[in-house]
Amino acid sequence: MFSRDTWKEIFETIQKNKLRTFLSGFTVALGILIFVSLYGLGNGLINTFDKFFQDDATNTIFLFPGRTSIPYKGYKSERLIEFDNSDVEDIKKNFAMFVEYTTPRIERNALVKYREESNNYQTRAVDWAHQFAEKTIIMKGRYLNVEDIKNKTKHAVIGRLVEKDLFSGRESMGKYIDVGGSVFKVVGVFQDDGGDDEERRIYIPYTTRQRIEKNIDEVDFMIVGFKPEIGYAGAMALQNSIDKYLKDKKFISPDDRNGIFIRNIADQLKQNQQFASVLQLIVTFVAIGTIIAGIIGISNIMVFVVKERTKELGIRKALGATPKAVIRSILLESVFITTISGFIGMLVGIAILRSLGNELEDYFILNPYISTGLAVMATLMLIFFGALAGYVPARRAARIKPIIALRDE
Repeated sequence: MFSRDTWKEIFETIQKNKLRTFLSGFTVALGILIFVSLYGLGNGLINTFDKFFQDDATNTIFLFPGRTSIPYKGYKSERLIEFDNSDVEDIKKNFAMFVEYTTPRIERNALVKYREESNNYQTRAVDWAHQFAEKTIIMKGRYLNVEDIKNKTKHAVIGRLVEKDLFSGRESMGKYIDVGGSVFKVVGVFQDDGGDDEERRIYIPYTTRQRIEKNIDEVDFMIVGFKPEIGYAGAMALQNSIDKYLKDKKFISPDDRNGIFIRNIADQLKQNQQFASVLQLIVTFVAIGTIIAGIIGISNIMVFVVKERTKELGIRKALGATPKAVIRSILLESVFITTISGFIGMLVGIAILRSLGNELEDYFILNPYISTGLAVMATLMLIFFGALAGYVPARRAARIKPIIALRDE
């Protein structure tokens, strides 16, 4: 039941003991503030890992040729391995049940010109399915298609910043650009969430690049897009199967780690997510530790408060105050200070996280945040233990006989 006299007494006690009240509140607010901040920074770290992978498909396996380090079946070590068009087709055919697409990639740097404008860009000669591996977003026109690959057309899809550099706001669709001495028609403009570097690239058919380079059929490396439904375990099994198949085909020892290099994005993503989760767990333990420290701090202060007011409580009991009334008075004071301070610390912590935004991106922390529900739950937990911290010494004080309390010095 609400008692005006009780609350008046609480506020008078707070007014008389400003320093004690401030220290109690500061301990609680600091505990919640540190918890919210640390947990939010941990989420920011996870955001960074997610962003690192979000601009490209995660159901991809990259296959790179290397140089053998072990003699095998009559072949010497230090043999340079090369991939060619037959490797691309063999993977499509032999692993069709698990693979959505396979695309080669040939990378070259070239001077690109349009009228009086020119600049150096990286060109990527790819298959039509490469757009799925890079999550390429078409702004204008279209991407490379099957006909471009089949007919070895001189069609190019340029990045948003390539268009900006060369065309300066003019229409680029259907225009012809000089790419390293060969003329290509612009059929599309793309953007990429990977950033400026990605948007300063040019895509052309890999068959066209091979024809320009004297009808070679070699490719720099291959990208295999597997079906997402096979899951992580299926992706790892597919990686091992492709590795074994290519090593058999290229006469590479099964124990040779340098003949072929494989980068499985699904595996990298899982490892990084696990790493981020471990860091978040560590941060959470530290944050919980600060709350525990706050609870201990408020407990010590409340023990001191009750000890300091022992004589006062004895007088009140001598004048007829019941143990229940004594406990309620101390408990309400503890809850009031803890609640106000806790929510102040929570709101300040949330405000700090929101103000940071991308400011810590250079430190691999992006958009740190904490859910409002979790922040409120942590605050209520501290309030509960703050009340418990006040209840234990208050209950002990309420049991003291008035005559003993009046003798306390």
